[in-house]
Order: sequence, then C-alpha cells, then structure tokens
Amino acid sequence: MSDSVNQGIKTVLHPVTDLAAAKKVYSALLGVQPQTDADFYVGFDVAGQHIGLVPGAGTQGMTTSVPYWHVTDIEAKLAEVVAAGATVKEPVHDVGGGRLVATVTDPDGNVLGLLQDG
Repeated sequence: MSDSVNQGIKTVLHPVTDLAAAKKVYSALLGVQPQTDADFYVGFDVAGQHIGLVPGAGTQGMTTSVPYWHVTDIEAKLAEVVAAGATVKEPVHDVGGGRLVATVTDPDGNVLGLLQDG
C-alpha cells in the first residue's frame, strides 16, 4: 500500500446535455444554488461534497457519472490501483489551480476518478 491517504469521495461529476435544465434539477435536489456557474461547468458545494455538471462531456469521453476519490499523492495512488488491475483512462493532469485529476477503469469498465488538490 502507498503512503497516499484516501480522503474519500468528495467530488462527483455528471455529464449533462442540457446544462440549464440540469442546473434546475440539481439546485432543487441539493437545496442550494451553484457555487460555480459557467457555460462550461456548474458546480455545487454541499455537506462537504462537490457535485459538478459537465456539458458536452460525451465529446470528452465522459459518458457516465464519475466519482472522484480525493487523495494526498495522486501519482502514488494511480500506480497502486493500476498495479491492482485498473487501467488508466485519463492520465494525471492539471485542471487549474494546481488541482490534479486522473481517471481509471476497473476490470468491469467502471470509471473511477482520483483528485489531488494543489
């Protein structure tokens, strides 16, 4: 096992085709308005979790919701899960502000995300 601490699932991203319609549904479901509200991404922070809506995600290869486990060392955790049988879908990359993300697929094709804040 690595020294990378798993902080649990704190972020879930959902691909959406109609951002305005999805924003209304998630606002009602979560009982809050979005903290981030842009044409390319809408994000809600509630109860220590971040719920994100990603329009056009299908063109980026995102076809289903992706849970992101927050970790302290993304490279170590990625190596650990790959050694255990996962396949890298999206290698580690910076999505802004020093936040690093990567995705893998488990043996059944489920997409799992890793996230390290900078």
